[in-house]
Amino acid sequence: MAEAKPKTSPKAIKFLFGGLAGMGATVFVQPLDLVKNRMQLSGQGTKAREYRTSFHALFSILKNEGFQGIYTGLSAGLLRQATYTTTRLGIYTILFEKLTGSDGRPPNFFLKALIGMTAGATGAFVGTPAEVALIRMTADGRLPPDQRRGYTNVFNALARITREEGLTTLWRGCVPTMARAVVVNAAQLASYSQSKQALLDSGYFRDDILCHFCASMISGLVTTAASMPVDIVKTRIQNMRMIDGKPEYKNGLEVLVRVVGKEGFFSLWKGFTPYYARLGPHTVLTFIFLEQMNRLYKTYVLDR
Repeated sequence: MAEAKPKTSPKAIKFLFGGLAGMGATVFVQPLDLVKNRMQLSGQGTKAREYRTSFHALFSILKNEGFQGIYTGLSAGLLRQATYTTTRLGIYTILFEKLTGSDGRPPNFFLKALIGMTAGATGAFVGTPAEVALIRMTADGRLPPDQRRGYTNVFNALARITREEGLTTLWRGCVPTMARAVVVNAAQLASYSQSKQALLDSGYFRDDILCHFCASMISGLVTTAASMPVDIVKTRIQNMRMIDGKPEYKNGLEVLVRVVGKEGFFSLWKGFTPYYARLGPHTVLTFIFLEQMNRLYKTYVLDR
């Protein structure tokens, strides 16, 4: 008799667990996201720095806004994960299955990279409204009280942005948001495989968890360095106000030119430390939560 195929989770459950795992990880790394956003928005148009270091930014926020201050915008961070991660996983899975050969052979490296970038860009487009709300909510605490937007939660932010500035404002900065997703996916794929191979060729590593961890950290460093200039463009555009009926910035290129011209070339990498520090833990925690949910689902649903 032929062996029965092992039961697997339905696609909808996989997407749900992917989104929930990302949301669980966000609860732990939200303070780093807040610090990164504050540093990217600090000292606009001047070489003066509002925060000397990431730790200075963190302690200033804790001192001025209290412990709850470092979790400002958590609801928007959770919605971003729910929309972005779930869409990205769904698109990736569908495209991966479509491009898998009839003999079961998976797509080659180039096609996998293309699928990853397409899924990332689509997820970023769907997640842009939550991203706009997140940037604005995390930026609010650094403004004088009379200039604060005062959104109470992500749904209040989305409703007010639509009512006060129009529906299209929810997708403000969607091009740099999608570009960042493409850069992140491309840089991660290329740098991880290259780093892993270089470590194995050195003779000091074997193909084990230590090698994978070190390759991930190197890949994270490359990915952060490559994507931060696009990320600061996204942050500035999504947080900008209208001045005398005109937007603060016309486009992403103007943001880059003004940041380099008025704040210095290396200001494109403002918030590098919290961005990099967020990347590793978020990935690790996402996989831990995902594994636990899959294990519980198998134990209490599939094996019953």
